[in-house]
Amino acid sequence: MRHLHTRTTRRRTVAALTVLLLAVPGAPAVADEEGPASPALADGLALTPPMGFNNWNSTHCRAEFDESMVKGIADIFVEKGLKDAGYQYVNLDDCWALPARDADGKLVPDPVRFPNGIKAVADYVHSKGLKLGIYTSAGTKTCSNVGFPGALGHEYSDAQQFADWGVDYLKYDNCNNQGVDAKLRYTTMRDALKATGRPIVYSICEWGQNKPWEWAADVGHLWRTTGDISDTWGSMLSILKQNLPLAPHAGPGHWNDPDMLEVGNGGMTATEYRSHFSMWSVMAAPLLIGSDLRTASDETFEILGNKEVIAVDQDPLGKQGSVVSSEGGRWVVAKEMKDGSRAVALFNETGSPQRIATTAAAVGLRDATAYTLRDLWRHKSYNTAGTISATVPAHGTVLVRVFADRRWNQHPPAVELGLDGSPLVQAGTRARLTTTVTDLGRTPARQVSVRLSGPEGWAVKPTSPTTSASLSTGRSLRTKWTVTAPPGTPTGSYDLTLKASYRSPAGVRVENVLPFTATVVVPPPAGTSGLGDLPWLSAANGYGPVERNTSNGESAAGDGHPITLGGVVYAKGLGVHAESAVEYYTGAACETVTADVGVDDEKGANGTVAFEVWADGTKVASTGVLTNAMPAEPLTADITGARLVRLVVTDGGDGIDSDHADWADARLSC
Repeated sequence: MRHLHTRTTRRRTVAALTVLLLAVPGAPAVADEEGPASPALADGLALTPPMGFNNWNSTHCRAEFDESMVKGIADIFVEKGLKDAGYQYVNLDDCWALPARDADGKLVPDPVRFPNGIKAVADYVHSKGLKLGIYTSAGTKTCSNVGFPGALGHEYSDAQQFADWGVDYLKYDNCNNQGVDAKLRYTTMRDALKATGRPIVYSICEWGQNKPWEWAADVGHLWRTTGDISDTWGSMLSILKQNLPLAPHAGPGHWNDPDMLEVGNGGMTATEYRSHFSMWSVMAAPLLIGSDLRTASDETFEILGNKEVIAVDQDPLGKQGSVVSSEGGRWVVAKEMKDGSRAVALFNETGSPQRIATTAAAVGLRDATAYTLRDLWRHKSYNTAGTISATVPAHGTVLVRVFADRRWNQHPPAVELGLDGSPLVQAGTRARLTTTVTDLGRTPARQVSVRLSGPEGWAVKPTSPTTSASLSTGRSLRTKWTVTAPPGTPTGSYDLTLKASYRSPAGVRVENVLPFTATVVVPPPAGTSGLGDLPWLSAANGYGPVERNTSNGESAAGDGHPITLGGVVYAKGLGVHAESAVEYYTGAACETVTADVGVDDEKGANGTVAFEVWADGTKVASTGVLTNAMPAEPLTADITGARLVRLVVTDGGDGIDSDHADWADARLSC
């Protein structure tokens, strides 16, 4: 089964097929015109990562992509303050042209979509103080199955048309490339753009297949490092992990591009979209909005318009953030800023709240008495003695900027709210939690009080003090609580809120809030059960939902097939798509998880994955990278005493394309 909802699989399939044409006589030449000698790329363009809009993620080739939409996006940039926030490019993706060139070999804009032509659209966008981008492919046709003309063999002619229309940005794709060397194809278009004399930002979109970060710094201004993104947590996470190690290759005028933003398209939560935007910014990635701004929510505009986060992305030093630590899905990524500060992302990959911590020294700041810590989503400043930490919600990111600042004492102390223990509750039975309020600052937190609240009808009671007269650096107020859900409460997640208030030495009152969820659970049955038949606590998946007792079908629930590994059909199990994580409550009552694991046969020769079993946050079993060519691998994990078990499938390090993974005959023994 193919990903019909993105171009990635189609692109890779085309590339795999057409590479066979390398030795075919008469294959198209790279250019049909003589060009200048290859110049070095030092044109002063894209000195910070490009910011703008591209229609593909929200419209694909649907009829709504037209002149009216493009002009409307330019209007919204101005009206909603996105232009003032730094967004500049309004970019057309595929499907803007007719399928055939004219008698002179020129590209022809679709007269239905763009009745006044591309130049008229460019003129309108320019009148708003913005810039226009366009799309084509470094092949004989673009990536659409309609078959629009690509630029292979027409580079100089097409580049001149773009320049004559007033285009400011070119996205150059990789489909139907006839097996011609990527460096040659992309360098030819670089030279063609240079020959026009018009400054045009050049986006190389060959999906990271030829490691462009190693050779494209003097060819393009940005290069895709991965396949296409989709509007899922698993896709975003996979792409993030592929792009993070490439930090040394980014800088002013040459950027790693992990693809466009999905913020606002509806497939992720607001927390996940803030993580997406935070991590793209700390990676100095291009920020190209992929949602339809005509129908975007206020929350979407709030995320996309956060100027403090954008400032991290647009910092003129041009450093991409580097990984400081990543143990257990608790990521610390730090970005050096031109003013000497550090932007620090505390990113929680996991499905439950996690304390993520680092220090000023670990992120590269010089030794100081204290530091100013600016929370870029809460827009508040604090002082810290050097610890940078937070309890980060599931799939959340805390993004801060930390300075060695002489004026640190003008701010109240940073206070961290924490939770000890897992908030799992059996209905009608008391659960016990311990909350912490810790002073991270150099100055004391005074008149500290804490309150925990739950859903209506729940009994939430403290069993130890909820106040402290003063907390000095590193000291905590620890409060024990009993939490009881009413008998009969259905299983599922319920919101609880921890609030702490305190005063700074100057008497300023500060309030911190930590929202988290409590999960009502039932003990697993005694004996051996199929995991495909048991309720899970949470499930995240790369495409479509996790499927019970069938393979993953990528789209709607129930669209999979019988689980099949190496020709063997299994009646039971879980069908997932990397990146995937499925979590179960085992209540310290179970001993083993067993399964046969591998890539489902339905993907033919495609797919690379790795399987992991985690028990209470510790990895207890794993496989190496598995491919479709390998037989099913038996996997057994000892989970004795664990309350939570998490089944994880990663992408094998090469992106999530075709990664249909099966936990065949997965069983839990209790």
